[in-house]
Amino acid sequence: MKVTEQIKDPIYEEMEHFEQKFSDSMSSKVALLNRITHFIVNRKGKQMRPMFVFLTAKLLGGGKVTERTYRGASVIELIHTATLVHDDVVDDSNQRRGFFSINALWKNKIAVLVGDYLLSKGLLLCIHNEDFDLLKIISVAVREMSEGELLQIEKARNLDITEEIYFEIIRQKTATLLAACCAMGAQSVSDDKEAVEQMRIFGELLGMAFQIKDDLFDYGETKIGKPTGIDIKEQKMTLPLIYTLNNVSSKERKWLIHSVKKYNTDKKRVKEVIQLVKDSGGLDYAQKRMETYRTEALDILMTFPKNAYRDSLELMVNYVITRKQ
Repeated sequence: MKVTEQIKDPIYEEMEHFEQKFSDSMSSKVALLNRITHFIVNRKGKQMRPMFVFLTAKLLGGGKVTERTYRGASVIELIHTATLVHDDVVDDSNQRRGFFSINALWKNKIAVLVGDYLLSKGLLLCIHNEDFDLLKIISVAVREMSEGELLQIEKARNLDITEEIYFEIIRQKTATLLAACCAMGAQSVSDDKEAVEQMRIFGELLGMAFQIKDDLFDYGETKIGKPTGIDIKEQKMTLPLIYTLNNVSSKERKWLIHSVKKYNTDKKRVKEVIQLVKDSGGLDYAQKRMETYRTEALDILMTFPKNAYRDSLELMVNYVITRKQ
């Protein structure tokens, strides 16, 4: 059995049921919209985020979920999908998970409107059912994701990102959504504020590890759907690069900054940058930081009773940092 199937096993029925509910949550009277949302549903990814919602809910809810849990998972997925559709427009990307993106098939204007529609459907799903506590969780996440993206753009212009700023960017950009998934699952079944907060922190720590793993892919040989060196090409300041900039001679630092700013599309130069990062211990350092976040996440998880849901979440933590894509 694949690891992802093992993880999904204790929530298999809920995930099957969720598929239909998620599909229904996107329905519209506009035929064009229905065509596009049908396209989205049929090209979904691993659905890690709803899995976090259901596993956390069952962990805190004595093995049970509620209608609020399904709504929470739908809201997360609607809003996450909206951000992906908008990202593809911003990045002028023609592909998403190996398929054409919405903007590639239906142009930017339609893609932006579809993203807006999905965002509003997510918010309204909470409002119609008076799930204002769930609405607050997702609204904070959307605000932080936007701030994180803008902070990254602002800092990338000068390549002056410190480790502290880098960790704040990835906390907002990536970790905040996984934190929202875990908080949403917990909140949907429990009034225990402390337990909900613990699960939120667990999700945030795991999100930090997840993003560092993504950073490491840029320097690896593994084929993962994005070519090696793509972050350098896009002038994204990742942890291995930041560590290297802070730990090489001033001459090498100047060469690195010049390379990333001026020669980021030169394949030979990008290879040389990757080699310097490897030789300077940048990858080892990032790996250690990732392991630290993993350990902290597991420490929180182990405070909850052992059962199939905790086991699945533990598998998920380990999968996040050993995955090949």
